[in-house]
Amino acid sequence: MRLRPGADPESGSGRAIRPADPAPSVFSTVGLPDARRVELWETHNATALIGLDIRAAGSLEATELNVQLPQIQLARVSGSAHGVARTADVISRTPADAIAVYLTLRGDAWFRDRGGAHVLRPGSALVCQTDHPFTRGFARGLEELVVKVPRVALPVTFPSKPVITAFGGGGGLNRYARALAAITSRVARTVDPRPADERTVLDLVAVLLAGRAAAGAVAHRAAARSYIEEHLTDPSLGADQVAAAVGISERQLSRVFAADGTSVPRHVLSRRLQLAYSVLARGAGADETVADVAARCGFTSVTYFSHVFRAHFGERASDVRGVSGEW
Repeated sequence: MRLRPGADPESGSGRAIRPADPAPSVFSTVGLPDARRVELWETHNATALIGLDIRAAGSLEATELNVQLPQIQLARVSGSAHGVARTADVISRTPADAIAVYLTLRGDAWFRDRGGAHVLRPGSALVCQTDHPFTRGFARGLEELVVKVPRVALPVTFPSKPVITAFGGGGGLNRYARALAAITSRVARTVDPRPADERTVLDLVAVLLAGRAAAGAVAHRAAARSYIEEHLTDPSLGADQVAAAVGISERQLSRVFAADGTSVPRHVLSRRLQLAYSVLARGAGADETVADVAARCGFTSVTYFSHVFRAHFGERASDVRGVSGEW
């Protein structure tokens, strides 16, 4: 496939689309005055994620890594034992009008809203509306991933009750929750974070909300794109492999991507280029050449990589190294 200089290989437009730098930011109560930890944690969450009323019996030790994407917010949260409440008063002060997905990695937790109480163990996924009052508790501390999506970004009917599923294994909704956890984990980290494919995150959350009522095309697209994210750096990744993983024919898979104005090869190429740009801009390892970066992003030919990189971004890969923050 030949690309015009500066063209986006996925959309086919003449505009170079550089990946959004995940730019994770980290806030921690560790080292702060004990008397102000809860107050400062509440202030941070109200700005960076979701406003909460927080209660801690002892000195609160909590850390939150936040990533702001164009439409959604991702976070990795860890902390000592405490409880949180999204009360009517908190909602009034900090309205969110969003959907939150909590993916429990460590520690048992409980969730309570007007519909009842639920116990959430590691591997549990909870999907709820942020502007419906709820309380959560972590008796032995926690580590979790959080995805916050504005309701307007999700053209689906919202269930009246929270959705609870698992992401540790199995099929059904579990596979979509598992894919969401994997993508969030790769983006919300300080070491070698991967640029997010926000559309995939939105599709996965939409499927979790809709359940069996999810449109087939959306569910197939979410499964296909998340499989691609998981195997992006595999040089042998192809449409046949993706279709087999999703459980549809290659022709049907082609129609799903064509509805978005792209194809599987073009989407894979675009995501690999975005990953390569991110790696180079962060400053690849001192001993890592452009060829090394190309290889670890799934390209088998450095000549081809250099050509499509310059066609896509309008600059040479060697000129991008170490320009993070200047995109």
